[in-house]
Amino acid sequence: MKDIQLLGSTGSIGVQTLDVIRSHPEEFSLSALSFGVNTDVALKQIEEFKPSVISAGTKEAADIIKQSLSYSADVLVGSEGLHAVATYGKGTLVNAVMGSVGLTPTLEAMKVKKDIAIANKETLVTAGHIVKELQKQTGVDIIPVDSEHSAIYQCLHGDHKDVDKLILTASGGSFRDKTREELVNVTVKDALNHPNWSMGAKITIDSATMMNKGLEVIEAHWLFDMPYDQIDVILHKESIIHSMVEYIDGSVLAHLGTPDMRVPIQYALSKPQRLAIKGSEGLKLWEVQALHFEKMDYDRFKALKLAIEAGKEGGSAPTVLNAANEMAVSLFLDSKISFLDIDSFVSRALHEHSKISVPSLSDILEIDKETREKVALY
Repeated sequence: MKDIQLLGSTGSIGVQTLDVIRSHPEEFSLSALSFGVNTDVALKQIEEFKPSVISAGTKEAADIIKQSLSYSADVLVGSEGLHAVATYGKGTLVNAVMGSVGLTPTLEAMKVKKDIAIANKETLVTAGHIVKELQKQTGVDIIPVDSEHSAIYQCLHGDHKDVDKLILTASGGSFRDKTREELVNVTVKDALNHPNWSMGAKITIDSATMMNKGLEVIEAHWLFDMPYDQIDVILHKESIIHSMVEYIDGSVLAHLGTPDMRVPIQYALSKPQRLAIKGSEGLKLWEVQALHFEKMDYDRFKALKLAIEAGKEGGSAPTVLNAANEMAVSLFLDSKISFLDIDSFVSRALHEHSKISVPSLSDILEIDKETREKVALY
């Protein structure tokens, strides 16, 4: 029985993580969880799984949970609560929160030698050098939950010998068939209509701009110790091949599967064992019939280009990239800026930033805060 602590229980990855735990009660248990402000969903989860430690995003949300609980549990708020969840008990921490708020709890969990199933991109994007150094010191495992990174992780089996390049696939998101000129007046509703995956709002927008893929390139650099020049991105509209590993002899290993996030989530928790996915149909290639691939157009998908450039620049640049993007996406979701403004705001923030070559954790948190405040005023 593996004990799980979950950060971000009410988001898309969190909900699907709980579905995996629910489907295999003989394999997994949940001892702690955090959520933001969605008390309706959180309360149902809490009453079903009965975690011992609960963290809410606000005092108001915590008070609602305390008043409604049918059993005794520790209910905390904010950063104190995230720390409590991340360090509670033993087992594996699933980091499924959105944004830089997931960074510090991840580091705290690693310090108490917990393995990390990581779906939070910002942890590695903004502080990859800190995470990797701490991993060397503690020996913990960092298991990717993203479908693309999980695919590479499974192809490599821990052996990076003779690898020539990693190839990440990208669906292209909601606007993959549109030119930039055709994106001038697109709406939030248009952008949230992803053709393949069911995801949260922020990551769906990131998929449409292709920033999501840019962040994944930076993550892959840290997860697999791979130079940026050996990480490629190609368009693959069907989302059947999740990623590929090409070796020096030209052979390629590809990971295929249906677009179901429960697969990489479950593997991160059960590896090396594989478990059945309840209610999921297997891949039927004869029904797919054809798979399509296109070379990436970096002028069309400017966010992807910005992300790769920031990753190569290193230091504090990825922190600025991430913070500026999060704020710009939030402004777009609130209909305060246009879709194309997202790229422009991120580019401007990077241009105005004076890079710190080896930022400390406090540097990262301060730069993150300053960048958000600055972009909000553009």
